[in-house]
Amino acid sequence: MKYKILENPSCEDAYELVQEGLRKRATILLFACCKVSYEGRALSELNWGERIIMIKPDGAFLIHQDKKVEPVNWQPPKSRTKSYIKDDNLFLESRRRTPKELLTAEIRQIQFINYANIEDFEELEQAGYEKDMSDMIMEKPHMIEEGFTPTAREYSVEHGFIDIIGKDSDNNLMVLELKARKAGVAAVKQLRRYLHDLENTDNDYLKECKAQKKKIRGLLVAPSIMDDALELLEEECIEFVSVKPPRELKRDKKVTLDAF
Repeated sequence: MKYKILENPSCEDAYELVQEGLRKRATILLFACCKVSYEGRALSELNWGERIIMIKPDGAFLIHQDKKVEPVNWQPPKSRTKSYIKDDNLFLESRRRTPKELLTAEIRQIQFINYANIEDFEELEQAGYEKDMSDMIMEKPHMIEEGFTPTAREYSVEHGFIDIIGKDSDNNLMVLELKARKAGVAAVKQLRRYLHDLENTDNDYLKECKAQKKKIRGLLVAPSIMDDALELLEEECIEFVSVKPPRELKRDKKVTLDAF
């Protein structure tokens, strides 16, 4: 990793380091006293305070306070950063073209500034989400019930996308809403809207299903469910199936000849 660090630099030295970091497409980090203004879809101002400023090679520009996870001000990747000196202060501008947005940080004192050329080519591996549950159920549909045959994923209806639809052993249409965490009332209401959409649809695929099915079954699939959600579930004649999302990362799985 190539890097450069300055402590308590002058305004001119900090400007030179920022310019060098931008030319080298490095990640730039400042601990500084600044004030911030934003013009774009709205207007905002943040008065003087000690903050962390980060500029990434992809154009992302973030300003953090000493609390909370999210930045207090930010610009997304593909923004363009410009630096200049005015009235003995260092200015950093991050400009976005579409939509037009301008984030400006005026800096009057810098405690620490550095840039580093970071090499990182890995992508985040995740597990335990709804998509992982969906993949698992598609591979092992019997975990919902014996005879369940999934036929489609992310099926579009008026109020959103159904996670999985399929048929049971009696050719009844099954509608699955997946939640990776404990399900609440909102999940039941969401599934109820999907069921109403299917009952009122003119979709050719569902017309074909209706010729064979006896009814539409709604199933909320989650590790557990809240008491009030369970009450509403029973009122709506919707079923609950307890399934935990997979917790292992794909990169941990060994590749064998059986995979080919």
